[in-house]
Amino acid sequence: MSWESVEVDRNSCNGCGTCVQLCPLDNLRLGEDGFLFVKYDQCWYCETCELECPKEAIKVVMPYLVR
Repeated sequence: MSWESVEVDRNSCNGCGTCVQLCPLDNLRLGEDGFLFVKYDQCWYCETCELECPKEAIKVVMPYLVR
């Protein structure tokens, strides 16, 4: 179980950086290994990264109270 608001499927992520460019809070980064990671966990749950990912590698996990 992950406590992060953004889960990344490392088998699907191709490191294109679309999500990094679109995140309004600048929470996402590409690591030295080329994979996406959450730099900060202050997600607004806008789901832009999930909706725009060309590989469908991202899932935004909303806490129960936000749904």
